[in-house]
Amino acid sequence: MNLLDLFTPRRKTWLYDVNPAVKFLLFFILFMIIFFNQSYFFTLNIMIVFGLFLYMFSGYSWRRLLLFSIPIVISILSTAITMILFGKGESIWWQWGIIKISEESFYKGLLLGFKSASFGFLSLIFLLTSRPMILFYALMQQFRMPAKFAYSFMAAIRLVPIIFEELQARSNALKVRGVVFSKGIKGVFERLRLYMLPIFAQSIRRAQRLAVAMEAKRFQIGASRTYFYPTTYKPVDGVFTIVVITLSTGAFILS
Repeated sequence: MNLLDLFTPRRKTWLYDVNPAVKFLLFFILFMIIFFNQSYFFTLNIMIVFGLFLYMFSGYSWRRLLLFSIPIVISILSTAITMILFGKGESIWWQWGIIKISEESFYKGLLLGFKSASFGFLSLIFLLTSRPMILFYALMQQFRMPAKFAYSFMAAIRLVPIIFEELQARSNALKVRGVVFSKGIKGVFERLRLYMLPIFAQSIRRAQRLAVAMEAKRFQIGASRTYFYPTTYKPVDGVFTIVVITLSTGAFILS
């Protein structure tokens, strides 16, 4: 299975029809609310609600979503355990050397863990149900993002799979030539020299050609443009807005 197949949904749900700019704005506001929130139960409810929302409406199989959730679990454990074991507090439950577990550090650790999970679930909902190209087209058309910035981001995203292909081609070429790397730190530096330097030089050449092409097409003048993918507001955007507000309000009321 290649990288493209991994991020291909089993079925496309109604979330894929939502304008990515609307989705981005709502999730950004929700990110800010979660970031500044200090309510333990509200953050827990947000984590549960949007975690279920991801698994029910993303269109991906449960097995693949569990794979995507592994970094979220690692983030929860790392942030929560660090705060619980080394946080400050007055009501000490247990102490051994520099490790000190208090009531305050315990609940702050859980709060940080739940915040990390909430960020992770919201990010997965956005990333798995939004096409990057359509997102930048929507930002240009609905939010008036300057074309020179949007097309620069799109070009950078398109270069990512090209870099992976170059890494694979470079690896195959070195195998054909019979190159054997040393063990330990010396082998790491050998790989950096034989892999990174050629790819870095090629990336500089590609970036230079891209900059010349964008300047030739006059992206710097800021004039009105036509778009290959026109995006508009649709009724499903209103439905998505109502759903997000309802879920967030319900999480707040239950807390």
